[in-house]
Amino acid sequence: MPMTTNNPAGRHAGERSLSPEPASMQKYSDEVRERIAKKAYELYEQRGRQAERDVEDWLKAEELVRKEMNDRAATRKAKP
Repeated sequence: MPMTTNNPAGRHAGERSLSPEPASMQKYSDEVRERIAKKAYELYEQRGRQAERDVEDWLKAEELVRKEMNDRAATRKAKP
């Protein structure tokens, strides 16, 4: 799997990751990807900026954003 130096979690230039990009990232729109990146960065900061867990942060952020999206969709369907 190719390594990437892009900035999926909104990290600052000195904090770029060399971890493989999660394959699931490819299926999201730019807007959703940005929401996931922001959430992953929030998780990173909440852990005291510990390195080497960026993929874990990304996957947890995906889970949280998907849940938010599903909750919103369910709320819209429930409204008359």
